[in-house]
Amino acid sequence: MPRSTSPPGADVTPAPVPAPGTGFFAESGHSDELLVADLGGTVVGYVALHQAIALESHRHVREITGLAVAPAHHGRGIGRLLVEAATEEVRRQGAHKVSLRVLAPNTAARRLYESCGFEVEGVLKDEFRLAGRYVDDLLMARRLEDPET
Repeated sequence: MPRSTSPPGADVTPAPVPAPGTGFFAESGHSDELLVADLGGTVVGYVALHQAIALESHRHVREITGLAVAPAHHGRGIGRLLVEAATEEVRRQGAHKVSLRVLAPNTAARRLYESCGFEVEGVLKDEFRLAGRYVDDLLMARRLEDPET
């Protein structure tokens, strides 16, 4: 099956669309550190950080495991602020690298991450099958100043 453009929505997440009335945050299987964007007492976005590999030798890496902004607040720079806040939190924790995964067709997210200093480190070909099409998943990362130098 060829890799081509998927229907709207399928390009931004491999997860199923939440049922109507589902809360903004879903239950996850691991303990993420969440940073939220609050606008007048309402959470309008979040970014989740996680140490993906629980080994001392991998302690210097954090992973962004989720980033979302409420659709009504798209285009206001909230996603950028969340990515920047996550990067600062990773730096504050003394980590050296922050990584993430993003669907290849999600050009808006890719542009955001690239503008925040992330680079593609790898491609997982045909990693997901969405809307009848194979979709690549990109590994992206940003290196920070080494706190030990």
